[in-house]
Amino acid sequence: MSGIPVAEDILDTAIAVLPLTEVATVLGTSTNKVRQMLRDGQLIAVRRRGELCVPGDFFVKDGVVKGLTGTITVLADSGFSRTEMLRWLFAEDDTLPGSTPINALRTSHGTEVKRRAQAMAF
Repeated sequence: MSGIPVAEDILDTAIAVLPLTEVATVLGTSTNKVRQMLRDGQLIAVRRRGELCVPGDFFVKDGVVKGLTGTITVLADSGFSRTEMLRWLFAEDDTLPGSTPINALRTSHGTEVKRRAQAMAF
């Protein structure tokens, strides 16, 4: 197999996901580099309709959302599975600006998101 860790697709079907070829285009890199990013834990993939995909909310015009990779690392160090990370990143939280951790990251509130991720380790 590919050796790429894959989360269960627990996302709402309304949440757009990008196939790896589109992720490579967005990032201006190769599909192999995207696969390496997934293996290295910089991004999280799901399998939708048989194809490896990454949530579109993980990207902005400049590349990967600032703070996402660090947040994934903190969650991994806390023992979260890829599926649990995805669930947490997209979970509604009215106390966060943007209402979900991923939206808070997208709106430059990464410090607060990372603080909460670190607090969950204890």
